[in-house]
Amino acid sequence: MDQLHSLSLTAALALLDKGEVSAVDLTRAVLARIDAVEDRIGAYITLSREHALTQAQEADRGRHAGTAGPLCGLPISIKDVLCTRGLRTTCGSRILESFVPPYDATVVARLRAAGAVLVGKTNMDEFAMGSSNESSAFGPARNPWQTSHICGGSSGGSAAAVAAGECLASIGTDTGGSIRQPASHCGVVGLKPTYGRVSRYGLVAFASSLDQAGPLTKTVEDAALLLGVIAGHDPKDSTSVDRPVPDYRAALTDGLKGLTLGIPKEYFAQGLDPEVEAAVRHGIEVLREAGADTVDISLPHTEYGVAAYYLIAPAEASSNLARFDGVRYGLRDKEAGTLYDMYRRSRSRGFGSEVKRRIIIGTYALSSGYYDAYYRKASQVRALIGEDFRKAFARCDALVSPVSPIPAWKLGEKAADPLSMYLTDVLTIPNNLAGLPGISVPCGFSGAGLPIGLQVQAAHFEEEKLLRIAANLERRLGIVGRRPELANP
Repeated sequence: MDQLHSLSLTAALALLDKGEVSAVDLTRAVLARIDAVEDRIGAYITLSREHALTQAQEADRGRHAGTAGPLCGLPISIKDVLCTRGLRTTCGSRILESFVPPYDATVVARLRAAGAVLVGKTNMDEFAMGSSNESSAFGPARNPWQTSHICGGSSGGSAAAVAAGECLASIGTDTGGSIRQPASHCGVVGLKPTYGRVSRYGLVAFASSLDQAGPLTKTVEDAALLLGVIAGHDPKDSTSVDRPVPDYRAALTDGLKGLTLGIPKEYFAQGLDPEVEAAVRHGIEVLREAGADTVDISLPHTEYGVAAYYLIAPAEASSNLARFDGVRYGLRDKEAGTLYDMYRRSRSRGFGSEVKRRIIIGTYALSSGYYDAYYRKASQVRALIGEDFRKAFARCDALVSPVSPIPAWKLGEKAADPLSMYLTDVLTIPNNLAGLPGISVPCGFSGAGLPIGLQVQAAHFEEEKLLRIAANLERRLGIVGRRPELANP
């Protein structure tokens, strides 16, 4: 029982149900694991040790009384962009370094109601703006497979924590690939639900028409379990869709006979790392062996996705982040002599360079005389990208492709070249623009031993189909239990 931190959610649940371990045992094991490796990983911004143990004790009492929820006693982490009552929520930014929310995000409230033990808040790119976790004001989280490399972003801390055994699962958010990309780089499962499937209430907004919360887990079944808890209509979120939540775990049937998988040619274009292509092509062959048919598909507007995204997302960020002005909450410069200086100095000190860059881009795109040329045009391109997907799903059940065109790169390698960093999201951004569900599943490793993920995308609210395909890939590849050496001291 000295490796409890390495358990999946479902494996831990089985032990809890048999009475072979307690929630306190699991939580202590995870906290001990954090003590052992966190100085090398940097996955957390804030830990909640005492409260986590208290929650674990309550979970054990609830299980003994027969009132256990579906996640009762399972230690998980939360990306530091979701509000947690009584526990600081920084968004990886100095401007919110001391902010303690008075309420829980709906996702967090549902996890608590299900009996989950919340061990802490994970590291992230500042306000979820980044692809490497290097824009965090608290320093970068590192890849457990090679700590000299990035773990991905913006949910990098969540992915790294799961891969390193510093929690059994985590909740991240995905605006342009921020769940799937770090999942791919860290060798874990990352599921981005359909926009509107999971409530955004209490999720500190980056780009409101794109943000979506979802699970990062050790297995596909764990992702199905977590999604079933956090999904569902929320009257507090006007974009939340009112439709039943299916039993996602029941969708994990064996075999893919009758399904047709589309292979988008634009996702295998120039610039794709040969090792990534080889691993993904092998994964596609495995899916064929599971019974799926394949068909070549074209998504002709893919090449415009990055440009459209980096107008729409910064424009929405410019509006959303205007609330951080030093007046109501967050950092306030107390040395300013005038109101204008207070605004300027508070925001200049509180925001990092990447956030400032995107605010400036977004403000420009929305400014008088430029709105039609930039934001409106980008919105039109967004509609064309959505139409590409609709046409594709008329010919196939799901799309399979790489997640990232390259494996994880070294820390600092792209820090001075923002455009190069932005282009690493070229294969995930279209999904967000169209509001589709997507999942990253480990499918292999580079020659240097870095994980590679395969992406599956489906039509709106077809998460069951995604999970079925992902589970069949995971089952046949047999690499789900492989963890970095760091995770096996």
